[in-house]
Amino acid sequence: MRMMRLAAMALAMVSVAATRATPGNWNARVEVTPSGSHVLGNPVAQLKLSEYISYTCPHCAHFDEEATDRLRIYGIAQGKLSVEVRHLVRDPIDLTVAMLTNCGPPARFFANHTTFLRSQTQWMALANRATAAQQARWTTGTQKSRLQSIATDFGFFAIMAQRGYDRMTVERCLADPVMAKKLADQTAAATQLGVEGTPSFLLDGALLAGTHDWTSLKAQLDARM
Repeated sequence: MRMMRLAAMALAMVSVAATRATPGNWNARVEVTPSGSHVLGNPVAQLKLSEYISYTCPHCAHFDEEATDRLRIYGIAQGKLSVEVRHLVRDPIDLTVAMLTNCGPPARFFANHTTFLRSQTQWMALANRATAAQQARWTTGTQKSRLQSIATDFGFFAIMAQRGYDRMTVERCLADPVMAKKLADQTAAATQLGVEGTPSFLLDGALLAGTHDWTSLKAQLDARM
């Protein structure tokens, strides 16, 4: 009888532990890696997807529109998949946006990220109408002045205001030397790994050759899940 009671108690303890371990919403779980990249989902998911992106890359914007909601439903919500965003900065405009998407607490990153990618067509169109004086401001002076000029000319202060950021906060994020260094290091690490374009992907740490869109990525996810 004593053994049966002990077994019942042990079973109850396991049940309680399992209940406590059950996630509420993996799509709300965001962690920051030591390199400064952001991971969405279960940190111990069976599949770990890392995406290299550039905010001025139209293919990255298309991938976000086509794949993000599917990834959230497809694997993140069930805790089977985590998605990490890594930066491969390729120009001053890209750097400016990356500084802004990383502005604020980690929980805000993915909404900032999607906001800029989904509006890319609108703000990139401004580059074609830029004056010579504007373009000069983007490439001369201190990094702080360059990024603030880009943010002004591309309407980024207004986009961030819609996200609930005041101008002082945005200017502070644009002038953050620690974040600028992390973005430079992520870019260097991507190049060293052999990433040649965006979007590109790692699946469980392995670079996926010839995979730059949702169709080819999904086929490989399906084969592993």
